[in-house]
Amino acid sequence: MDTVHTGERLSHLRSSMKQHELDVYIVPSEDSHQSEYIAPCDARREFISGFSGSAGTAVITREKAALATDGRYFNQASKQLDQNWTLLKQGLQDVPTWQEWTAEQSDGNKLVGVDPTIITAADARKLAEKIKKKGGKDLVAVKDNLVDVVWSADRPARPNEKVAVLPMQYAGKSIQDKLIQVRKELDKKKCAGFIISMLDEIAWLYNLRGSDIPYNPVFFAYASVTPDNAVLYVDKSKLDDSVLSQLSGAVTIKPYEAVLEDARAMGSSAQRDGEGKTLKWMLSTKASWALYQALGGEKNVEEIRSPIGDAKAIKNEVELKGMANCHVRDGAALIQFFAWLENQLVNEKAQLDEVDAADKLEHFRAQKDLFVGLSFPTISSTGANAAVIHYGPERGNCSTIDPSKVYLCDSGAQYLDGTTDTTRTLHFGQPTEMERSSYTLVLKGNIALDMAKFPKGTTGFALDTLARQHLWQEGLDYRHGTGHGVGSYLNVHEGPIGVGTRVQYSEVPLSVGNVISDEPGYYEDGQFGIRIENVVVVKEAETRHRFGDKPFLGFSHVTMVPMCRKLIDPSLLSQAEKTWLNQYHTEVAEKTAPYFKGDEVTLKWLQRETAPI
Repeated sequence: MDTVHTGERLSHLRSSMKQHELDVYIVPSEDSHQSEYIAPCDARREFISGFSGSAGTAVITREKAALATDGRYFNQASKQLDQNWTLLKQGLQDVPTWQEWTAEQSDGNKLVGVDPTIITAADARKLAEKIKKKGGKDLVAVKDNLVDVVWSADRPARPNEKVAVLPMQYAGKSIQDKLIQVRKELDKKKCAGFIISMLDEIAWLYNLRGSDIPYNPVFFAYASVTPDNAVLYVDKSKLDDSVLSQLSGAVTIKPYEAVLEDARAMGSSAQRDGEGKTLKWMLSTKASWALYQALGGEKNVEEIRSPIGDAKAIKNEVELKGMANCHVRDGAALIQFFAWLENQLVNEKAQLDEVDAADKLEHFRAQKDLFVGLSFPTISSTGANAAVIHYGPERGNCSTIDPSKVYLCDSGAQYLDGTTDTTRTLHFGQPTEMERSSYTLVLKGNIALDMAKFPKGTTGFALDTLARQHLWQEGLDYRHGTGHGVGSYLNVHEGPIGVGTRVQYSEVPLSVGNVISDEPGYYEDGQFGIRIENVVVVKEAETRHRFGDKPFLGFSHVTMVPMCRKLIDPSLLSQAEKTWLNQYHTEVAEKTAPYFKGDEVTLKWLQRETAPI
């Protein structure tokens, strides 16, 4: 991770800011669809700042520049930012949020600008209010993205990959049934229609998948649904006959660029219900400020948490079966990889770097049925690199794996029947006492969440402490969430549910059919990092009692990869935790062993790692 020199880029940006009479300019990470993972052409914040993490916001004034990011990326950002930048470590005491820092810089009647297509309407309103309270002039929408002006001809072209149909054998629910579900929500909310901007929601609604954004099987599009019609705004050259046939009779195709013009027309032509009351348009709280403005703003828009996002997060039976099946295949690939890696490092004394290992893991996955690609860049990290929470090894500029150090591997794949995300931390030599105790405390947290039972209506926000409790007892913690939603052959990070301290996780209760990760960790900067991640499914739980006649829920794990025996300190485990671990390892061995016929290296590794504790 090299430092990127940004002086010339910032100079050009400030010249453009001056031409637009702006004193402060904001560069978010997201694209026009509020995507977490973006296409290279939308990596504006990375281009202007040099910081390549997936989360963060850059704010540039005429004299200063600041980059705000969360605890996952403190280490990485400190290495990549040059002397032009101030790092705002979000969540730490006395460190301002990027919104607060922006408002402070606007003091003295200064004007702040942002591209309205890459900030949500809600965020823009809150920021404008902060700016005015601090003595700033206003927040204005700048039609031309000023970073694009600086980037100019060097900016990558927008992807235009083909779209494919997701067959019913993997989708489990037809387009027609999904449209009925959305229209029921329109009727319930008494709204004229719903304009959809989130790419994974559009892919899910129309049972389509694409590859415009690396690792995420989505495509650039917008959609709208009214009681009478459904529209897909997309470049028609991306659609082959099979896609057109699937959409025929249910969905109208319009150009991608037509959505704002149509939104303006929708906003200007008021529709009324039977009582003469004007019907508003539903818009997700994740929709852009530009889309909100085009519809006419508050008088025409009802901002809501997307009902499609909620529906997508509750997997149907076909999707749940696919998630279970793909995790067994994926677990087999990981087991083959870990056995191979240990053999290479310990027995063959091979010299392998972090990218060599990541490439070999992808090779094992690619041999499995229904494999499409990776679900995010593999975090293959040795020693101190494992303490960088979202470390990304770079080919030709990464570390050789040291078998005497901790090795952390966080990886996942896209299969036609599901999406995987698994983290395992291993040691191929003799771990230190601190490494073993830390690993075991993290494991106890992982088990605690897996074994939890809770009343229906409980949120992931309320469960977060279960995974941290054992670390807290020792004065330890980690600076990331405990769990995120996982898509079904869709985005590996999927809202609106999760486990952690984010406000959104307190708003949406966990429901039967949700699929989330369970991934506590611990990181010692400059030394080692530990994370253990399983994917779990929310299910109804059996309990002796039923307080308030309310159902209780629990989790069922689908990840099938052993824990690292060398890093477990059995003296720190309760009998219940040992029982859980032995049962889990028995299940892993039974489900994955058939993949290793004739592979003695892998079978021996699996037998050793899953032996009773």
